[in-house]
Amino acid sequence: MILSTNPATETELARFEPHTDTDVDAALDAAASAQRRWRGLPIAERAGLLRSIAAVLRAGRDEYARLITAEMGKPITEAEAEIDKCALTCEHYAEHAADYLADRPLESGAAESAVVHDPLGVVLAIMPWNYPFWQFFRFAAPALAAGNGAILKHANNVPRCALAVEEVVREAGAPEGLCRSLLLPVPAVADLIADDRIAAVTLTGSTEVGSIVAAQAAAQLKKQVLELGGSDPFIVLADADITAAAETAVTARFTNVGQSCVNAKRFLVEHAVADEFVAAFTGAAEALRVGDPTDPATRIGPMARADLRDALHDQVRRTVDAGAHVRTGGQPLDGPGFFYPPTVLDHVTPGMAAFTEETFGPVAAITRVADAEEALTLANQTEFGLGAALWTRDLERARDFARRIDAGAVFINGLVASDPRLPFGGIKKSGYGRELGAEGIREFVNVKTLWIGA
Repeated sequence: MILSTNPATETELARFEPHTDTDVDAALDAAASAQRRWRGLPIAERAGLLRSIAAVLRAGRDEYARLITAEMGKPITEAEAEIDKCALTCEHYAEHAADYLADRPLESGAAESAVVHDPLGVVLAIMPWNYPFWQFFRFAAPALAAGNGAILKHANNVPRCALAVEEVVREAGAPEGLCRSLLLPVPAVADLIADDRIAAVTLTGSTEVGSIVAAQAAAQLKKQVLELGGSDPFIVLADADITAAAETAVTARFTNVGQSCVNAKRFLVEHAVADEFVAAFTGAAEALRVGDPTDPATRIGPMARADLRDALHDQVRRTVDAGAHVRTGGQPLDGPGFFYPPTVLDHVTPGMAAFTEETFGPVAAITRVADAEEALTLANQTEFGLGAALWTRDLERARDFARRIDAGAVFINGLVASDPRLPFGGIKKSGYGRELGAEGIREFVNVKTLWIGA
């Protein structure tokens, strides 16, 4: 049985029987058949579907946002912004897919030669609960524009969101079967990956799950894109605008209740400005309103599940036992719901849990560093490599410094975030491949050489 539970109240919202083997077989057959027809359509016609999807999302914005908030606890204003971003991304690919996938003539020994881009087929998307609409449409917009089909295996704590995104695509006028959501237990994923009707796999999730899925897909010689965990550094040098850095740091850490792979997690601050930054950051964190996620004034809702809250608190406890100082928070909140307060841990050092492990919740780890070189060393002292933020007024030094940070993206004096115009992804144990931008749409195409003789 697959359950939908409200994490703010711990009440059951719905329950679903998993799809049967017969259901799965029919869905894969329908997706493969629909994709064969879909790939033959002009790209302008495929772009039309994306514009229609964006329109459906905008028309149903309030309903979809409430669904996200009820099922995984995201504050309602952030859920509304999630729907807006999905629509924006669909519109971006509707406008730019033709340019991204245009044939590219090249000089060679042939009379004519070029690189062309053909779709791969039906792509299996294994998606997490933290952005239940965005994670899917971030993948689906470019994949559908390129001529692929999509099978979604969503996290089992957001089954209503999984069914809703399928309905959005259907209501927008997609060919029947082109995009399907399957409600399945985790062990069933291996059979999906192995099925010949699945051409490629994309996963957003933990490093541990990514390693398993990568091995299963590799055994079938199928293309994968993995967007995995992160322990992003947020570096504050002594010449930074401390007020702006601290204000942005609060958003960077506590957006989505800190449950994002690309949240800032390790704050590396030069000693000269550390006290000022910690005071400003802690004060702003304490001002965040915790409570009912349906209230627009709430900034911190519940965590998505009880086990996630418990695991986060264990990381806090181990970090404090090792010598870190609690500036605010640090204990689960009493009462119903999986609430954990904004927590700031100061004097965190390498080797402590909050430094070496990914903290997936509203906990910030502050490490004081002697200078920029120590900040760089510690920023790279992690198995992850997703995003990084650097705060300094010296932009010439910042450009050089950014090249030395091990990450898929470095944002200077700004908030690390995904943007449909820019590629997004990581290195090391944060995964491989890219989503969004031109690079994202080309992940699930056959980059084909076309050679014509005299």
